[in-house]
Parts: sequence; structure tokens; C-alpha cells
Amino acid sequence: MKHYHYIFTGSGLSALMTVYEMIKSRKFEDKSILLIDENLKKTNDRTWCFWEDTNLFDEIVSKKWNSALFANESFQKVLNIEPFQYKKIKGLDFYNLVFELIFKQNNIHFSNQKVIDFEELGNHCVVKTDSESYTCNKVFNSILDINRVKLQSKYPLLQQHFIGWFIKSKEAVFNPNCATFMDFSVEQKGNTRFMYVLPTSETEALIEYTLFSKDLLSTSEYESEIENYIQKLGISEFEIIEKEQGNIPMTCYEFWKHNTKNIINIGSAGGWTKPSTGFTFKNVTKKSKELVQFLQSENDFKKFHKKDKFWFYDLLFIDVLYQNNALGSKVFSSIFRNGNPITIFKFLDNESSFLEDLQIIWKCPKLPFLKAVFNRIIKF
Repeated sequence: MKHYHYIFTGSGLSALMTVYEMIKSRKFEDKSILLIDENLKKTNDRTWCFWEDTNLFDEIVSKKWNSALFANESFQKVLNIEPFQYKKIKGLDFYNLVFELIFKQNNIHFSNQKVIDFEELGNHCVVKTDSESYTCNKVFNSILDINRVKLQSKYPLLQQHFIGWFIKSKEAVFNPNCATFMDFSVEQKGNTRFMYVLPTSETEALIEYTLFSKDLLSTSEYESEIENYIQKLGISEFEIIEKEQGNIPMTCYEFWKHNTKNIINIGSAGGWTKPSTGFTFKNVTKKSKELVQFLQSENDFKKFHKKDKFWFYDLLFIDVLYQNNALGSKVFSSIFRNGNPITIFKFLDNESSFLEDLQIIWKCPKLPFLKAVFNRIIKF
């Protein structure tokens, strides 16, 4: 069996971002690294958006917005998010950027295989694919085992699930300078449902129907709602350029408790997705930097993860929506109606101070969250 210092099981966002940070640091040039994935990452399978005030991956940012719209059935508010910008990156552009860098490194390799198992055996690990096996010092696993969450009841599981259409319309109805962050004016049907719109011109946009709920819908239900929304925008003729769909687990389950000395779970498999919103890209950039720094001084992956106040905030939010899934529109509307957009975005990025946290929390409906706090005290 061939031996590597580090093996990544999966080559999605978290794995590629961690390898990218390793390369940038230049501290791992003497380490052999293998990424294993059955997916070659040759298609544009997803879109990542995030807000920031620096130049993070600006070379592949395909669109920027200086303002964002929040709406529900009774009000609309255009959010001035300066000095932030809301930015969009296509999945394929990110894959190409990182793989181009990877293929220039003599110590990093990619294998197009399916990982079927991995385990720690004393001071080394074994990774098995459908055709061969490898040994290594450390495993970085990004393959999510969702059954770990489903087979327990302490931490409820919601799902952020969506279908999006990239369309080109006959009518010029979009404002290319303003993204629709959340539009709750669509019928809620007992869930948390909203539209998400990313316009790239007056006639082109990604329109995404998104839910935070326990159960998925049939494809026709998502697409019917998108068609209704397009009609509501005043569009009579359009063509679908591309489609995307996804399902992001929303849970505060302690994935990191499955880390061992030599195996770490990363990405969604490690709890790197923000539970209350499903935001992934910005969280992963932070976690990957922290992990690469950690590797330079520590050897035991069980020491990597630390809970913070934001994990507890997310836990309460998931508890509230799990008990009453229709409350999502009310919670987000209470925050955005009179809140400072910059403070809100800092809060959603886990970067707010405790005083700023209180400003956000105080705007939320009190009774559901007090009940959630009480129930959590009992469970803990």
C-alpha cells in the first residue's frame, strides 16, 4: 500500500480550501498529500455567496452587489451593506482555480476513486477505495454520514433545501446592483420558505426557491413556485439557462466528537456549515485557515474544535424552527425590519460583539426562544 502524510477523503469546498491554505503557507512542501474523490469537479454544480469588505478570491468573483433586499408579505427593505459587498463565486471557477494550483505541486496528487472506508490503526490510518487501499499519517474526511444525526434526538435536524433557475427574461425587470437576500412574500405553508434572487443584468438572474424545514419537496413543487414568482415579477417570456439544486444539513450536532487523534471531519461532515443559515463559504475559509495553523503546532485532532457563543445561538434557533417551522419569516423579519444591516451580517458571520449580539437577540420573538432556553437547560 502506498503511504502519504495526509489523505483527503473527498475534494469538495472544505478539502480544497484546506489544501489551498496549505499551499499558501508553504509549510507543507515536504509532506505527501492525496485527494480522493469519485467526482472530477468538472461541472458548475453549485454557487457560493458571501459578504465581506476585503478581496477574498476576487479573481474568481463573478458578480458583486452593493445592496440587498429583504421582504415579506407586508414590507420591503433595501439594505445598504457598505462597506461590505455581497459576492458570488461559481463552483466550477473555484475548482479550476485550486486544481490548477494543486497540479503545479509535486507533493500533491489526486485520485479519481470512490472512498468506501477509512479507519485509524494505532499511529497510522488506512483509507480504502473501490479498487485499492492507502495508508497515511492523517485523514481529513469531508464525506458526511448523515445517519449519525438522524439516529439521535439531542440535536434536531433541519434541512436547507432549494432548487434554482438561472433565467434570461424578455422583460428588463431585475436591478443588477441589488440582490434579493430573502423574500418571504411567498406562501409559507407552515414552513420557512423564501425566494433568493441574484441578478447579473436587467434580464438575467438566478432565482432560487429555498426552505428551512424537516422534509424535502418534489421537484415539481419547487419549480412551480419559481414559475409563480417569475410571473409575479412581470416576466412573460424567459428561457432557463441552467439549473441547480442542493440540500444543506442544519444542525448543531457535535460532529467533532467523532474526530480521533489522526482523523478529522471537515466541512459539513465536521460541522463547518453555519447551522442556523446554511452559510458555508465564509465559514470554511475561516476553519481551513485555523486548521492549517493548528497543524503547524499540534498533532492531536481531538483538540481542534472549540464551542463558542454562536454555536449556542444557532442551537436555540434550530430548536425554535424545529418546534414551529412557520416562525422563520417572523424571526428574520423582526431582525431585518429595524436592525442595522452591518451588525446583522457580522452576527450571521459569527463576528459580532456580545453587545451587538444582544441588539439582534432582543429583536427576536421572546417566548419561543425563552422556551427553547428552558428546554435546553433540561436536556443538558
